[in-house]
Parts: sequence; structure tokens; C-alpha cells
Amino acid sequence: MKVGKVIGNVVSTRKDEALVGFSLQVIEIQKPGTGEAESQLVAVDTVGAGVGDLVLVVMGGAARVALPHQAPVDATIVGVIDSVGVQ
Repeated sequence: MKVGKVIGNVVSTRKDEALVGFSLQVIEIQKPGTGEAESQLVAVDTVGAGVGDLVLVVMGGAARVALPHQAPVDATIVGVIDSVGVQ
């Protein structure tokens, strides 16, 4: 799992049937404990996150399993983070 920040969204008029009803968000993956940007990716949103939210993102096989019907995805938002504590 990775921590990221929603920085935008993707509008798609055509997408796989398994993705209908889900939004696609642009995520800036953050380096643990620093808040610095590591990379960006597009993730399927299953929790209703919005721009500016810190989110928990799963990737790979876990991203497909997080959807009700397995879909061709590499990243899925599975939680909105309230706070992060790193020592």
C-alpha cells in the first residue's frame, strides 16, 4: 500500500464495463514520512475521495480484488486518510 494525494481527476467517456460508476483520480504518490512527491499515477476511486485528500492506494493484484468485479486496473484507492504519524 502507498500513501498519495489526489491532485486531479480523469474524465473518460468510454471505459471498461467493470469501471462504470467509478471515478478515475490522478494521485501523487508520496515518499513515506516526508510528504514529498515520488511519482504520479491514475487510480480507480472506490471510496469517493476528492482533490486534496490523502488516500491509501493499493497496486497490482490487490487493486483488482478491491473492485466488486475484477477489472483491468493497476491502482485502486481503498481509503481516505485522516492522519499519518511517522516517528
